Amino acid sequence: MGLWKFMKNAGKKLSGRAEAAEAPSEEELKKEISDLGLDAEGLDIKVEGDKVKVTGTPKSQEAKEKVILAVGNVDGVAEVEDEVSGDEPVFHTVEKGDSLWAIAEKTLGSGARYTEIFEANKPMLTDPDKIYPGQVLRIPQA
Repeated sequence: MGLWKFMKNAGKKLSGRAEAAEAPSEEELKKEISDLGLDAEGLDIKVEGDKVKVTGTPKSQEAKEKVILAVGNVDGVAEVEDEVSGDEPVFHTVEKGDSLWAIAEKTLGSGARYTEIFEANKPMLTDPDKIYPGQVLRIPQA
């Protein structure tokens, strides 16, 4: 359980939104999760201003972490409060000049392990070279 900070104006812009940086609705976030093909069974999503609360019982730790990232990396979301039991996720916020190689070197001890980070963040990441400052990524744990 924890509170995760995201860059409110740096995330994915959902189509059909009236105002950029305005907090998305619960329905928009649930649609984004569904469009990404993520399994959110057992999880509930609530929007409170620019904060999203994730509660319930996920099917797996991976499912929980991917849902947190999917909703947090949306334009208009500043925080995600994780009220789901399980291990504490390990996340990394991309900084200017970062690459997956550099992030893997810093967090996993070897840049050659960048593919593990890429795989851990699919389907949110579609190309290892397409990351942006402020984006939050999952760091896989053994």
